[in-house]
Amino acid sequence: MSLSNPAVELLGVPDLHLVETAPPELTGAQRAAMNRRWEEMASANPTLFDGPVVVCTKVEWKDPGTMVLSWCRATYRLLVLRLDPDHAVPAPSLFVSVAQPTNDGHLLVGRMAASTAGSGRWQLPGGTIEPPTGSAGLDADALARHAARELAEEIGLEVPHRDLELWAVTRGNRGNIGFHFRAPARPADTLKDAHAALASCEVEQGRIPELDRIGFIRSEADIAGLGGPTADFLPVLAALHAKANAATRPTGGR
Repeated sequence: MSLSNPAVELLGVPDLHLVETAPPELTGAQRAAMNRRWEEMASANPTLFDGPVVVCTKVEWKDPGTMVLSWCRATYRLLVLRLDPDHAVPAPSLFVSVAQPTNDGHLLVGRMAASTAGSGRWQLPGGTIEPPTGSAGLDADALARHAARELAEEIGLEVPHRDLELWAVTRGNRGNIGFHFRAPARPADTLKDAHAALASCEVEQGRIPELDRIGFIRSEADIAGLGGPTADFLPVLAALHAKANAATRPTGGR
């Protein structure tokens, strides 16, 4: 049985145009519900931070290969409002991830620590996109820089953003848009050592590493062996990774 999530749409690698727009206008009841839900979550998990975040306001296709994505500046508490059954507003998030392959054909995955909003969830290194500072805009280069920063912060691996290739774009079951980059292959031991060194440094400074464990998968069939929930897009990208491996594998012969 395939593990691919039918609710996740694989959009390929379209030509991207990102346009900033105004944030959604909330009613008084929506704002009260948002603040109440955020305070409840923050009380249960004091490590939560209502930081800046990018929210998708509209997705259009200029032509079959060109995506025009409108976005606005918000904070994490707006994303919490999506859970309210009476006052929810459409607020898909935008995020990046990095597919970090190994030299032997596996793909690195990490488990979110208990202190995070995604506690126990296995996913690729990555995170929600933060708004650019000042008058800077969002484009493919800015997304790659953000992905490289996430890889460094969660795995301890420094990769120049220009070495990251936009590999896939997905739309999840809540409309969340993911920009997935692929890094050059590295030995698995290099990745293990980088994460171990980062985790040790974080603990020494009194912080909890964002990814408390890492693992390696070769295809979507390996996901069940991780022993926990996964990001909705992970089976889709694991299948894409296996397909890419099969396409580059030597066929042999005389």
